[in-house]
Parts: sequence; C-alpha cells; structure tokens
Amino acid sequence: MDTENNVELPVSKYRPLRVWIPALLLLVMLASRKFTTWFPDVPNGWMVGTFVPVISGLLVVIWWLMFSRATWKERLFGILGLIGGIAIAATLVHETMRKEPVVVLTVPSTIAAFALTLVLVSRKLTFHRTTIAVLVSFIVALFSTLLKNEGAKGDYDFGLTWRWVPSAEEAFLASQSSAASSIEDTSDRRQPTADSFKDPQWPGFRGPNRDGVQRGQVFASDWNANPPIEKWRILVGPAWSSFAVADSFLITQEQRGEQETVVCYDGQSGSEIWATEIQSRFFDALGGLGPRATPTIDNGNVYAMGAAGWLVKLSALDGTIAWKKDLGELTKEKPPMWGYSCSPLVHDGLVIVHAVGPDDKGIIAFDTETGDVRWSVPANKDSYSSLHRTNFFGEQQLVFLSAKGATFLNPKTGETVLEHEFQIFGYRAVQPAVVDADRLFFTNENEGSRLIQLTKTDSGLESTEVWTKDSIRPDFNDFAIHKGHIYGFDKLMFTCVNVESGERTWKKSRDKYGKGQMILLADSDQILVISEKGDLVLLEANPSEHRVLFKMKALEGKTWNHPVVVGDRLYLRNATEAVCYELPKKAL
Repeated sequence: MDTENNVELPVSKYRPLRVWIPALLLLVMLASRKFTTWFPDVPNGWMVGTFVPVISGLLVVIWWLMFSRATWKERLFGILGLIGGIAIAATLVHETMRKEPVVVLTVPSTIAAFALTLVLVSRKLTFHRTTIAVLVSFIVALFSTLLKNEGAKGDYDFGLTWRWVPSAEEAFLASQSSAASSIEDTSDRRQPTADSFKDPQWPGFRGPNRDGVQRGQVFASDWNANPPIEKWRILVGPAWSSFAVADSFLITQEQRGEQETVVCYDGQSGSEIWATEIQSRFFDALGGLGPRATPTIDNGNVYAMGAAGWLVKLSALDGTIAWKKDLGELTKEKPPMWGYSCSPLVHDGLVIVHAVGPDDKGIIAFDTETGDVRWSVPANKDSYSSLHRTNFFGEQQLVFLSAKGATFLNPKTGETVLEHEFQIFGYRAVQPAVVDADRLFFTNENEGSRLIQLTKTDSGLESTEVWTKDSIRPDFNDFAIHKGHIYGFDKLMFTCVNVESGERTWKKSRDKYGKGQMILLADSDQILVISEKGDLVLLEANPSEHRVLFKMKALEGKTWNHPVVVGDRLYLRNATEAVCYELPKKAL
C-alpha cells in the first residue's frame, strides 16, 4: 500500500526464483568436465564428464518445473523453448555432430545457458526473465550448428572445429585431385617386384610378434647431437591404421571420400605405388573417421579389415583384389560401436579375425586361397583387440582378449583349450604379452592388469593368477616388456612396472603423453613414444626413473597410430599426414 497517498498497489504474481539449486548444478556440470583431468586414475572416470552434465541438465529441468517459484506460464514457455531450441539445433547440426555430440554437448550447454541466465535475472519480477533465458539458450543451442566434430581426444573431449573450415580429409582429397590433374613423371618411381613382399620385415600390426618391439638395429643415445632426419612427409586419408612394411614398401589403410582404401607407398620417397578402393565409409563421434585395423602382409598378399566389416585379400604387387568378404552379411550384425578394429592374423593357410557375430560367428577363420570359412566359434563381443599367436609348451595357440578374459584357441580348429576368466566392465583393446615360457600378461584401462601362470596337464592347459594390480592400465595405447619390466601407458600417463611383483617402479605424471603409442627399441634399451599431440619422445628403458633423452615435434594433429621402425627408418602417421625419419645409428 502507498501510505502517502493511501493507495493500495497491486501485488506482483512473480516471485524471485529459488536460484541456489541451479547454481549448485551449474558448478557440478563445470567440475565434471574437468574430472578426468583432475582425477585421471579413477576407473571409468570419462563417464563422469560424459554423463554428469546430462544428468545435471535434467535436474535443472526438474528444478524449473517443480521448485523454481516461476509461474506456470513461465515454466511451460521455458520448457517448450528449451525443447524447441535443442530440436532445431539437432536438425541443423553437421552430420559429425549428431547423436553423441548433441546429447553430450548441445543438450547440457543449452540447459546450462538457460539456468545461468535465470540465476542472473532471478529477481526481475516480470515474464521477460523467462523470455531472456529462452533466447540465450536458443542462441547457445544454435551455436552447435556452427561446429563439426573430428572425433574425441583421449580425454573424451570432442575435437571441434568450425563447420566451414576444410577438414583434414577434405585437404587431402584436394591435394589428390591437384596431383591427378598435373602431369607427373613416374618413370623413376621405384616399383615392387614379386620378391619384395616374400619376407616382410614388419608384416603387420605391432610387428612380427605383435609385441611392439623392434630388434636388429642399435641406435645412438645422443639424439640431440644427431637428431632424426626427415626424409619425406605426405598428406594421407584419415585412419587409425599403422603400416605393414616389406622391402621398404608401406601398406596402410585410409578413408578417401566414400571409399575405404588400401594403399601401398614407397617407403624411400613417400610416393604412392597403388591404391585399391572399396565402397565403404565408417564414422563414429568418438573414434572419428576411417579404418581402424592395420593390414597384414603374407606370402605376397595383403589382408585388410575395413571399419565397416569387409575383409579383403589383395595382391601386394599391384593391389588387385583376390577375394572380399562382408562380415555383416555373414553375422547379420551391424559394426560394433567403434568399428571393426581387429587386424587380420594369418596362420597356416588361414586368415583369422574377430567377427563380433552371435552364436558361433564370434571369431571366423577364412581360407587364405579361397576366402571360404574354415571354422568359426563363439566369442565375447566386447573387444577391439586382435588375435594373438602364442607358443606355450611346444604347441601353438591363438589368444583372444575380451571383456570376459583371455581365451586360448586351437588355431587349426578354433576349439577352446583354455578360458581364463577376468571379467571387466567395458572392453579390451590391447594385445596380451608373452612374458616367458609359461606366463602371459594382459590388461585393461579400468580393472587393472593380470599376470597368469600356465601349466600343461593331461587334459590341456590350465592357468593360475600370479597377481592382479592397477599399476598399469592402458586403453588402446600400448605397452612392451623389456628385461623384467613393463613399460607403457597407465591411462594418460607413462609408467614402469616390475613383472615379478606387479608393483610400479615409477609413474610420470608431469609429462603427459595423452593416449599416444610406443615402440620398444630393444637392442638399444630405448623407448620411442609418439604422444597424442604428435610429439616424438625418446626414453631410456630404465626401471629406476623416467628419463627423457630427446623430444621433438613429429606430426601435426591427434595421433593414435602405432609407430613402426624398420632398419634405421621410423615411419609415423595419423589421420592427417605420414612422415619418415632416418634415425641416428650407434657408431661402430
């Protein structure tokens, strides 16, 4: 009431909003985004940054509808505005921003903008406060339409760029088109012969034994005085494949527009020798674009697995296709979440892959000559690792890692000879490691690592757990064993673990390599790390300390691909470019 004029003023139907709830939820959303950075050792920590903002956003909606003190007209208008903004943005975003990015980024950021605006204007007692909040949230939602996603980083943050900026793939295709339109003299280009691929030095994924170990060349220890010499650098199509190498010819896989392509390069010059295209394109919002597996060279042929599920045999000489199989047709299954990632294993006339199918179509062995199925067996689907050949007690086995544990198969028949259970939440994506004559080591990112002891009995193989520790937990970034110690990635950090005890001897938390990759230079007692950001780091294989011998920038862009060293040549690639370095050899 206006006491001076004795006039009764109308009471506003709008009340100040109860803002402590959305303010608290906004802080939770912000903190959850940094959770994996602050607490990298927490199992499945990525789920906090992925799902907590979404859940917090839903709680903001509940607050708005139930506890905000807004009028019901405001509540209805606000919720319809939120839904409309998100729906329009989800319709207009770039194709790489659909599904996961909309859920993980667009939805929580739009709701956060709505909540933050309401906190700031909470005491404005008119309908305009809701109109302002809806308008701000609408602008934030539409901001997503200006972006595109090139796949997540190792910390699960999306690799976002402006929608109008050419992608690495588009830049590569433009360079290919330009090269094709120019007149190129190929008379001096080195050409492979039938003998070039008979004895490959690096036949496929992680080398001859799939253990990420280089042998046969000793390198200098002082690379600062004699740094690696760049021999060539080229643009390549997106893929997480590595190289298979024979006679300095490199075989890899790339995405080229709508074609998944198996490519042969001259390792001496970087020139393309041949390229075989297969109509296929695979993209997922986390893993990004292109093939995941690495080709295998065997007996003059190349075996390659595409991310969408095709398996092909080609001539290593010219890329001619001998046969091609579609795993989706055989299994009636769609590709797994992050695509088919199993690098083909060739053994005794068979090419064997994880087919991710139901019933007995989990692992399939194809005849190398005809492509016919020779045997197929059930297998757990939660795996992005490849089959691994072992030889325990004078008999050969195939080891397959999955969420269930380690399965040992008879390579001739696929019959299970041992099932060692080590159940985990999620998947396994790295290779096991043979420690010695009767022990095997394997691991995963969250539940830790295990060393098992194998024994030969009248009934077959038996296994015993030696230790299980959380001292080293790689995701898809690898490790290697050298002189009684395991060197590799513990999530985003590099570490060294004693094989006998499973105890960590050191863990480097200051120099973070992200989810990069590594290779052991065994005869030099050195480790080469290629970080996720493309830094090349030479470490001493020293169980007492993390000792950096040399560091340089080697690649631009996110690098998840495995490095390859053959002779004194280092071959690196990622989803953007490939490069060859001559490494400094130790003086005789």
